[in-house]
Amino acid sequence: MRPLLFLCALALAGCAHSKTGGGAAPKSVRLLAETLERETTQRAEVRADLEVETTDFDRTPRVVATGETPLLSAEGSDAFLYGDEGASTGFAVDNCILLEVLSSDGKPLRSVVIGNIPGLSQGKERIDSLGPSAFQFAPGEVQLTSILPEQGTFKLRATVLDYGGVGRVTDVWVRLVPRAAGGDDLRGQ
Repeated sequence: MRPLLFLCALALAGCAHSKTGGGAAPKSVRLLAETLERETTQRAEVRADLEVETTDFDRTPRVVATGETPLLSAEGSDAFLYGDEGASTGFAVDNCILLEVLSSDGKPLRSVVIGNIPGLSQGKERIDSLGPSAFQFAPGEVQLTSILPEQGTFKLRATVLDYGGVGRVTDVWVRLVPRAAGGDDLRGQ
């Protein structure tokens, strides 16, 4: 009887769901759709609440494109940006993406800027940069894990901004990749 109990317990332990992702598959969600290159001055929409730190161009950035994810959970996963659903290509942006992390009820939790911009402020607050200062990004080069809530659901809202010359963006996808069971979660350390 004991060997049978042992085998049953072993089988149940193998079926237990792991909060750290275990064998779950990665999930990709579109954040932004491609927007073709166009002169900055031809874009009418502006973000008057933002200010670019520049002396060469208009300090009020113009909106190139916007996008928002459905509710997501990053619990037990790492999050990266890619240029396609299959996570095989990078993405490009001119000038930058303002990425806002929103709570499930839409309240702003955190904002970062990704791309090539000398600095961006909202009121008296300077917005932190995430990733390298660049126009092109390799697949998975920008990792979002450190800015996302560790528990619960959230949305990501993206606004592509341009402040001089031309503005554009390729497709941008968020990819949630489950951490291996027993993997180290170093967020917040």
